Amino acid sequence: MVSEIDMYAGLSSPIHRWDPRLRIVSILALIFSVVLLYNLTLVMVGMIFAIILVYLSKLPFSFVLDRLKLVFLLVLPFFLIIPFTTMGTDTGVEIVRFYGITLSYRGIEAVGFAAMIVLKALTAVMLIFPMIGTSRMDITIKALEGLHLPNKLVQMFAFTYRYIFVISDEFLRTERSLASRGFKRRGDLYTLTTMSKSIAMLFVKSYERADRVFYAMRSKGYSGKVVTLHEFDSERQDWINAILVFGFAVLLQVAAMSGAFSVYRGI
Repeated sequence: MVSEIDMYAGLSSPIHRWDPRLRIVSILALIFSVVLLYNLTLVMVGMIFAIILVYLSKLPFSFVLDRLKLVFLLVLPFFLIIPFTTMGTDTGVEIVRFYGITLSYRGIEAVGFAAMIVLKALTAVMLIFPMIGTSRMDITIKALEGLHLPNKLVQMFAFTYRYIFVISDEFLRTERSLASRGFKRRGDLYTLTTMSKSIAMLFVKSYERADRVFYAMRSKGYSGKVVTLHEFDSERQDWINAILVFGFAVLLQVAAMSGAFSVYRGI
C-alpha cells in the first residue's frame, strides 16, 4: 500500500499552523540551498536545521526515518563507488589494486564527498515532510494553485495523488486474483508473460476508469479549479517563519561563497 505523506496533517504544531503557501516557498528555497552546497560542514548544518523543523512539526521521527530508509539505500552505493573511481595526480598513490579496481589515497579523501552527497539527499527528502506533510494534500494542492503554478501542472499533481492509491488497490486485487488461480511467481518465461498481461490489463482498466471519471466530473460542473473549504490568511507569524527559513537558506549560500567552514569543500 502506498503510504500517505499527509497522514499526520491533523496534528497541531507551529509548522501545521503556518500558511501553506509561505511554507512551501521558504522550505523549497532551503532545499535548493542545501542541494547547491559543496561544503560538508554547511550541509551538516542544513541537516541539523531540517531535523529541528521536523521536531517542530511534531511528525513522528519513526514515520520520517522509515521513509528515509529507501533514500539511504539508493545513495549508499556512492560510498562504495566514489573511493574506487577517484584518482588524482598529487595524492593518487595506489594503496591496493584488485582485479582492475584501485583504491588510492585520493579515493579515501573522496569519502567525504560521498558523505556530502548522501547527507544532501537525506536532508532534501527530510525537508519534504514538514513542507507538505503538515497539511492535507488538497490544501497543499490549493496552495500550489495560490502560488500561480500552471493549472495543468496543479491538476496533474491532484489526479496523480488521488489515483495512485486506486491503481495500487487495483494491482493488489489483480495479484490476489492470480493467486486464487494457483499462480506463483517464478523466474521463468510463463511468470514474465503472465505479469506482462496483468500490467497490460491494468493500463486498460486505468484508461476506462479515466474515461468514466472525466464524464462524471463534467456532469458535476468541474471547471479545472481546486475547491476546498479552507481559505488562506497570512498572519504576522507566518511571515516571520518564512523570513527565518528563507534567511537561513540565504545564509548558507553566503557562508559557502565567503569560504566559511572550509573544513571540507569537495574534490
